[in-house]
Amino acid sequence: MSDMLSYRPKTGEIPTTPGVYRFRDETGRVLYVGKAKNLRARLSNYFAPLASLHERTRRMVTTAASVEWTVVGTEVEALQLEWTWINEFDPPFNVQFKDDKSYPYLAVTLADEAPRALVTRTTGIRGARYFGPYPKVWAVHETIDLMLKAFPIRTCSNANYKRAMQSGKPCFASQIGRCFGPCSQKVTLEEHREIVNEFVSFMASQDRKMINALTASMKTAAAEQDYEQAAKRRDQIVALNAVLEKSAVVLRENVDIDLFGIEQDELAAAVQLFVVRGGRIRGVKGWVVDKELDVTTGDLIDSVMQTVYTGDARPPKEIVLPELPEDAEAMQSWLGAIAGRKVKLSAAQRGEKAALLGTATQNAAHALMLYKTRRSSDFVARSKALEDIQEALGMADAPLRMECYDVSHLGGTNIVASMVVFEDGLPRKDEYRRFSIPESTDDTDSIYRTLMRRLAYLKPAADEAVEKSTDAPSQADSTTAADDSPGDAAAAERRRKKFRYRPNLLIVDGGEPQVAAAARALADSGIEGIQLCGIAKRLEEIWLPDSDYPVILPRNSDALFLIQRIRDEAHRFAITHQRTRRKKDITTVLAEIPGLGPARVKVLLRHFGSVSRLKEAEIESIAEVRGVGPVLAATIHEHLRA
Repeated sequence: MSDMLSYRPKTGEIPTTPGVYRFRDETGRVLYVGKAKNLRARLSNYFAPLASLHERTRRMVTTAASVEWTVVGTEVEALQLEWTWINEFDPPFNVQFKDDKSYPYLAVTLADEAPRALVTRTTGIRGARYFGPYPKVWAVHETIDLMLKAFPIRTCSNANYKRAMQSGKPCFASQIGRCFGPCSQKVTLEEHREIVNEFVSFMASQDRKMINALTASMKTAAAEQDYEQAAKRRDQIVALNAVLEKSAVVLRENVDIDLFGIEQDELAAAVQLFVVRGGRIRGVKGWVVDKELDVTTGDLIDSVMQTVYTGDARPPKEIVLPELPEDAEAMQSWLGAIAGRKVKLSAAQRGEKAALLGTATQNAAHALMLYKTRRSSDFVARSKALEDIQEALGMADAPLRMECYDVSHLGGTNIVASMVVFEDGLPRKDEYRRFSIPESTDDTDSIYRTLMRRLAYLKPAADEAVEKSTDAPSQADSTTAADDSPGDAAAAERRRKKFRYRPNLLIVDGGEPQVAAAARALADSGIEGIQLCGIAKRLEEIWLPDSDYPVILPRNSDALFLIQRIRDEAHRFAITHQRTRRKKDITTVLAEIPGLGPARVKVLLRHFGSVSRLKEAEIESIAEVRGVGPVLAATIHEHLRA
């Protein structure tokens, strides 16, 4: 199938040196730009048999009409040229950064005659020193207000400063004592710059040495009975301590790092940057990245590094990442050239940095979830998504009510299934349902059993009454278990009302096997007029019954985001119920042991971590647990081994 690509170059024509390559379409538009340590090895991956390629990669290479490359001397040069071309051509298949806001910074205009501190979202001010980014504007203003108590530098606009200097009348900030700029006539330009340098030094290092020096100066002034000077030093100390308290202490005081947390799925990735200076988190910034191709985490990190450190941002001595990219050495050289010193890339595995990386990753996961939720919750986006789903699946009407099913189990035990409901593209959590499945051969059988029970409620009451008079009652779902007898017509009607609406679309989590099982349930139940599909997680493909090929929704389309969200919600709901049941089962097993109450059960589980480890423990080990003596330990051991 690779022969279908007529523009494929001969293998021997492709060099084995570092370089940058570009795929173009028939009009000459650049579709994708990439770099490689070995061009021949990298491009060979794109010209593999089409059936073996990822769907989106296959779409890119079949859309392209030509490929060209440029050989460079080193990986560093390849990195630089790749980023230059990405900015120049804006290729649609390269990752796209989506940042819906600019972040506020605290800037000090060191190039001015009398430098000033200001809040800005622009990072291109000539000669300015930046601190941040800060998550909110009020956080920057709060920091400036505190710092001005210790270092009263200029904050007025250039126009106000010039007017004050020309008229000889101090600006308003000088009049109220918040600024000791030159217009106040209290300091010279040189003395003001010294205060500015102290301001910048403290903001850059967050070092307590300055506070210690001020404390010593305060004590000296107090001893000399210069109480006015002592009070001034005291106020400065209080202000600087307040600034330090506003920043969370996470690492040692001499640690300066940038730390990136990344959470991603098939279509998008969320990035969280924690700026740590002096062991404290000084700034937080986040992006959402749209992925057109199935890029690796290493390639994604390359794009993130190029985006963050192109411009005025200077990398610190160390950058902590979820994993190191393949071209880590080249990336370090490139970053080192920007910083003017050595820069280290590291992947934290344990310790304080790993813990902070976990926090950043958790924030990234929340940002990704929020990004998807907002996209699927917007009215216009929801309407477009429902229309696109209708068209893609060939439905007569838009899927105003969708139900999604997922199965969860632990090694074939504690099998549960979930049903989540979305109406008009929004979740209806009051109509979510959980199903307990006593026994099953596999996931497809579980899907079949679950749907048979759910579809039974769509049958007319007369049909259900006939079935109930001839068949044994099925296992009731765990959230709608009825206390009435199976033959009670009123109880049957109450149960039916809980599934009162007929869905337009049934979605199962899985590919062809799961869809086939769901189609069998629809056929056996005799229910018609309901569209069925499945979403396969590996490639985010939509499978229809009796179809040899999946439906591929456009990446980053609102339709695919909506279906993804429904699938993820069903998975979350099933997992939560499965874990609850497992925990309940564990507690029940231990609670059956004579002399073992809830408090001791909790202590035993905390000590051993699980019932299986407790079961393997010897009597002596169990007896060492607080509150468990030799006699009770022997009872526990005997009961679990029986």
